Amino acid sequence: MDRLLGAADTALRTLFAHPRARRACPVVAGDETVLTPQERRVASGLMRVNHVGEICAQALYTAQAMATRDAGLREHFEKAAEEETDHLAWTQARLDQLGARPSLLNPLWYGGAFALGLLAGRLGDRVSLGFVVETERQVETHLETHLERLPQADHASRAIVAQMKTDEAAHAAQALAEGAIELPRVAKALMRRAAKVMTTTAYVI
Repeated sequence: MDRLLGAADTALRTLFAHPRARRACPVVAGDETVLTPQERRVASGLMRVNHVGEICAQALYTAQAMATRDAGLREHFEKAAEEETDHLAWTQARLDQLGARPSLLNPLWYGGAFALGLLAGRLGDRVSLGFVVETERQVETHLETHLERLPQADHASRAIVAQMKTDEAAHAAQALAEGAIELPRVAKALMRRAAKVMTTTAYVI
């Protein structure tokens, strides 16, 4: 019951509260961000996608922490979720600065990610960790693409995305160190397809 209440609290805070970062938002010293209307639209769409990714990260880690019976691994997932809160706060703040809204479908994204995290957790700890590794690898790829697509003048967004990419690589490495297994190709392909639907939709809705 305590875990259920904790999961519900996390969902409400993720979806409806204003997140607070423990670390300062990354910046590029001395560079001012000045964007044209078109560049602002592109940056808004990409940062909305990144914000959705962090909504999903909270759901995944919360579900995986709830599913495992290993106290040490539960602590690992909870700590990762705390670190991802920085990303959630940074992307939310950047959307506010751009005058853009988060995805209207955030409750749907959260629910779907929570279900996937719970399923991965029920398949065993090593599978759950393998899911983390593959998720973070795919996120890294998306973030690298965003660095290529973001306007060169958008120093603020680019600094955030670059730091997020570094952090996601660290999370994948930590999951590997904890004993993650390699997921089957079909599972990786399905994850990529689901991510494509999410990123394409969240860019505009």
